[in-house]
Amino acid sequence: MKISHYIIFFIVVFTVYFIGNLYLFLKGYNIIPRSGKLLYTIAFIFLAAIFIVAKILESRHSTLFSDVLNIAGGFWLAFLLYTFIFFLFSDILFLILRLTGLLHPEAIPLYRKWAFILTVTISSLFIIGGFINAVIPVVKEYDISVAKQTDDVKNLRIAAVSDIHLGSIIRKRSIIKLSEVLEKMQPDAVFLLGDIIDGELGPVLRGDLLKYFHGPHTRDGLYAITGNHEYIGGGDRTIPYIESKGIRILKDEMVVLPGGIQVAGRLDRDSFRYSGKNRMPLEELLENTDHSRPVILLDHQPLNLGEAEKNGIDLQLSGHTHKGQLWPLNHLIDRIYEVGHGYKKKGNTHIIVSSGYGLWGPRVRTSGRPEVLQINIKFTD
Repeated sequence: MKISHYIIFFIVVFTVYFIGNLYLFLKGYNIIPRSGKLLYTIAFIFLAAIFIVAKILESRHSTLFSDVLNIAGGFWLAFLLYTFIFFLFSDILFLILRLTGLLHPEAIPLYRKWAFILTVTISSLFIIGGFINAVIPVVKEYDISVAKQTDDVKNLRIAAVSDIHLGSIIRKRSIIKLSEVLEKMQPDAVFLLGDIIDGELGPVLRGDLLKYFHGPHTRDGLYAITGNHEYIGGGDRTIPYIESKGIRILKDEMVVLPGGIQVAGRLDRDSFRYSGKNRMPLEELLENTDHSRPVILLDHQPLNLGEAEKNGIDLQLSGHTHKGQLWPLNHLIDRIYEVGHGYKKKGNTHIIVSSGYGLWGPRVRTSGRPEVLQINIKFTD
């Protein structure tokens, strides 16, 4: 990514973050008694700065302290989102009540007080529920049929996991839990669909977190692809670390599983933005494909789905979207992606997009469940 793009990105992000925090700060400041305004200001600045400080510390030297700050800062991000939404709703309601004369001037201080109390309470309940949801993964099962010929393989059970995001928030306990879930599934093949690492490699190396991932014994093997987060902390470090744990990453490569089942794994589309390396066009990657046999495509970001249909892909597996992770961002995801989460069939191409096992930022999920995919394929030709 060019330096100018980094600068523009951070200016936009910090501007939005600053405006959101200022809006929330003023809401509280206006109802706090004068004697408490200084303490409120100090506490608010501390909370608003946690996430930024955590990211700076993590990039320089990862420690348990930076992990704790990351977790706390993530919760503040979620709190900021929901208080902003509900305060905005209360302001709109305030204008309606004032314009219609239903809210008398003497009742305005009471309205603002209760708007603050209800907003903070409801936002906190959202976050508590989202945290509980975020730590209880589920297995999402899909049954599909592919009318293609194989060598005596009538059924294939795939376990697919996207967006683990190992780092300062998703750590040892989560990766051990994932290993247990995969073992119980007894899949024929395991596919990791990118964003195995959250970003900076320091928090992962500090505990060598990936050593706790024990893929189940499979007939057809364990394969992975890169996601955009593999490049954020430096793909030249992150990718070799993943491969050092015996995980085969398909970097614009194809492998043939028993029975003649072909699996193509693409570099993430953001590899060029971070490393300057263009990924191979799909047509070129599939140049030597036998389309009389099943073809499975692993592509982290579910964009340009018509390309998979055009090139005769039988099943595309993707992640990246997290199903928005935080309501109402799932509605934005549905606008951006043809399939933001779940299943769709385009022609003869089955497309499945996972909400992911891990998360980014807040350890909170108010949209979607953390999931592991189980795809049961029946070959019918």
